[in-house]
Amino acid sequence: MDFSQFNAAEQAHMTKIIEKKQMQDFMKLYSGLVERCFNSCCNDFTSKALSSKEETCVQNCADKFLKHSERVGARFAEHNAEQMAQNQGN
Repeated sequence: MDFSQFNAAEQAHMTKIIEKKQMQDFMKLYSGLVERCFNSCCNDFTSKALSSKEETCVQNCADKFLKHSERVGARFAEHNAEQMAQNQGN
């Protein structure tokens, strides 16, 4: 985003808003990951510790989720680059 038309105070304010939004998005992503993996993997509540099966499941769940997020981000970046190239060509 180009904030060059704003004065320093406005730029700082916009940066703060963006950082807050990014933190909210990260927390939403993290909470979704925790909820999804907990619901999928943790089903034995007779002990406060995770069983080795549950630990493995949580690790695999988190790995898949993060790899998926990374892949979606890469595809989004590719799509965005294509759109930018098309817009510059017009």
